[in-house]
Amino acid sequence: MAANSRLTIAAHALAWLALAQRRGQEILTSEQVAASVNTNPVIIRRSLGDLRRAGLVNVRHGAGAGWSLARAPESITLLEVYDAVEQEPPFGMHRTEPNLECPVGRGIRPALGEIYDRVERAVRQGLAATSIADVLRETLRVR
Repeated sequence: MAANSRLTIAAHALAWLALAQRRGQEILTSEQVAASVNTNPVIIRRSLGDLRRAGLVNVRHGAGAGWSLARAPESITLLEVYDAVEQEPPFGMHRTEPNLECPVGRGIRPALGEIYDRVERAVRQGLAATSIADVLRETLRVR
């Protein structure tokens, strides 16, 4: 099972935009962001499009085109980023109904559902307590 990197790519892009802003460059192109993430600009545009729809970044077209933060990095939480880019819940149940005649098949969904809900609440709480400014600060500290 492959790990989903949408949150990581979006957080990276936002941290890079925050650093550029701090350095006096308010706008970055998709190509500039993609160079930092080391991915295709199309993937970055898709991610930044999700972030724009969530009100986290702005886009400018025409001369001086590019992307900028819509708010201060201190006010953008990783939970907002997560909600903007993740379309699926972190855990999924069986694709088909388990065998309800089996004692495990009968009780597995409710049991795992409660556990998954508890874990997701903890994850969301941790993401809500962390801002893009926090991510940037830790990123620059780790040299």
